[in-house]
Amino acid sequence: MLNNPDEYNRKIRQDLLIEYQGLEFYTTWGLFSPRAIDDGSRLLLDYLELQQDDDCLDLGCGYGVLGLSMARAAPAGHTLMVDKDFVAVEYAERNRRHNKIDNAGCLLSNGFKQIPPQQFDVIVSNIPAKVGKEMLYIYLFDALDYLKPGGSFYIVTITGLRQFFKRGFNEVFGHYEKIKQGRSYTVARGTKQ
Repeated sequence: MLNNPDEYNRKIRQDLLIEYQGLEFYTTWGLFSPRAIDDGSRLLLDYLELQQDDDCLDLGCGYGVLGLSMARAAPAGHTLMVDKDFVAVEYAERNRRHNKIDNAGCLLSNGFKQIPPQQFDVIVSNIPAKVGKEMLYIYLFDALDYLKPGGSFYIVTITGLRQFFKRGFNEVFGHYEKIKQGRSYTVARGTKQ
């Protein structure tokens, strides 16, 4: 039995702070990968190609790692970060303010549902593995609609979903580009023709 359960409870409720490539991220328990930037996001960022003026979307932003990294890399563009979890959106906005990134914003949205009609140069997502194939196809079709001609949808998935996304990108985008396959994660891209 714990000597002081209230003290233990107070300690585990504290925010965590992660530093990554010159940015600082506050996070908390219950969000994806609260102790460290996950390997999939790191891999995606290593292979992401951005122009200075790209308008970007981070679909399923969590506490903002991908979105804020894109906003910093494309200072003349604007980055929108969306997540269906209000705590994630709250932390992404907190991290945006903490890192003094003015060319980004946050929005509560289940997939693309609440995103106003607009088009992006780059959309990224660290695709959750357990949302179901129907939702994954919705992401693909919606991403295609929200991309500018020539725009790219980058994803990182567990490698076990690689064949599913190869088939899905070929059906929806007309092609599939595997950018990097690691032991656990695969980064892929579809470009709007």
